[in-house]
Amino acid sequence: MSLIPNSTPQETNLAGQAAVIESQEAIGEDVGMGSPADGGNVPAAGAPTQSKPSHGASLRWNFSWTFVGNIIYSACQWAILVVLAKIGNAEMVGQYGLAMAVATPILALSSLQLRAVLTTDVKEKVPFGEYLGFRLATTAISLLIIATIPFVMHYRWDSKLVVLIIGLGQAIETLADLYWGRMQFYDHMDRIAKSMIARGVLGLGGLFATVYLTKSVVWGAVALVLARGIVLVGYDMSKRAQLLPRHADRAETQAILTGKKRALWPLWNWNTQSELFRTSIVLGVIAMLVSLMPNMPRYFIQSSLGEHALGIFTATAFLVSSGSLIVNAMGQSAFVRLAKHYGTGDIAGFNSLLFKLLGIAAFLGLGGIGVAVFFGHFLLKLLYRPEYAEHTDVLIAMMVGGAMTYVSGTMASAVTSARCFVQQIPVLALAVGSAALASHLLVPKYGLLGGAFAVIITSTVLSIGEVILLWHILSNVNRVAEARG
Repeated sequence: MSLIPNSTPQETNLAGQAAVIESQEAIGEDVGMGSPADGGNVPAAGAPTQSKPSHGASLRWNFSWTFVGNIIYSACQWAILVVLAKIGNAEMVGQYGLAMAVATPILALSSLQLRAVLTTDVKEKVPFGEYLGFRLATTAISLLIIATIPFVMHYRWDSKLVVLIIGLGQAIETLADLYWGRMQFYDHMDRIAKSMIARGVLGLGGLFATVYLTKSVVWGAVALVLARGIVLVGYDMSKRAQLLPRHADRAETQAILTGKKRALWPLWNWNTQSELFRTSIVLGVIAMLVSLMPNMPRYFIQSSLGEHALGIFTATAFLVSSGSLIVNAMGQSAFVRLAKHYGTGDIAGFNSLLFKLLGIAAFLGLGGIGVAVFFGHFLLKLLYRPEYAEHTDVLIAMMVGGAMTYVSGTMASAVTSARCFVQQIPVLALAVGSAALASHLLVPKYGLLGGAFAVIITSTVLSIGEVILLWHILSNVNRVAEARG
């Protein structure tokens, strides 16, 4: 599970925080008391913009497309690092990693997990145009903030350009995320997967060709952003992808494509926008904190060691994310069942399932550590370059931190299944603070290995916090059950 569709290499798995998306039914039904101005064919708030199809695609169809789309998209994001490492150099990887580390937390906050609110607004109280208008406004503010950071931090000129261009690319991804939310609402998961595959393949192809010809990460970033923009405008925003029912005949298709001229236009109504903000601000803060945790060591590595070292750290850390795909899938599959156990007061069933999930997460984590110990040098040399293989100790330490994060992410998923949202903010804030302090103390002294140690410390703090939070939640449930008994 990811909080936002994100092309950032995910070095850590925080399935619990991401699972917030899956559990917003109560929130979504409370959104949108305002009544926006009529935008042509867009109905007022409270009226459905399109009747939800009574016969959607099968669960197997949606799962298959979603699985394939996510795998290909993730593989393309990893391949970007491989291209920059193989054709370019570690400094290019570092510049790309720095740009992602700057842009992603800011956009994570500004996105406010609006897709979760949209997809759970089952009564369609708010037109899509209001969601789009809100996302456009927050994204524009985010881009202004992202644009100022490279100048405040006095990055090199080419690094400034990479941050600005990649920031724009990530902003395009946040806009696509909202259009994906509308597709998801109408059960068009195959269209989301096609969009992910297209932007992943086109972006990787464009970056590969441009970097190969120019040996410049700046022009590679430009090609990547252009590819994402083409898919956004040519497919995600199109009436065909957004408005056509699954099995529309020719006459219906023609009527939809020629009509509904303003169905996908942005709208801005102050009351509705304010309600959306109040509904989703907690989710935005959680998303930002989750994004900051893995990125915190990068800021200190770039400041103390430079972009070459950051490139090695970024590429090495990405290998930890392979286990995240499995843990995320596991969390998605078990989340609803955990929520049902908790909702019915079946604490024994809740604990039994949770212990099974923790066992699988721990097994994956230990397996990753074993792979790093015995094959880490070979993998780093094969996937990147020999200079990366000189830092096998960093990979091993990162795998230790990753193993702990798999476990803490599973516990966080359990906490979220109990509909505990706001209480997670102090835990996440403490973990982010620990990451900053550990990076500040350890990176200057131990270099890249210090950054890996910071990951371990952060994962430890997060695990302890989630254990305490989960114990508190279950204790309250037991006390209530005893009082009733």
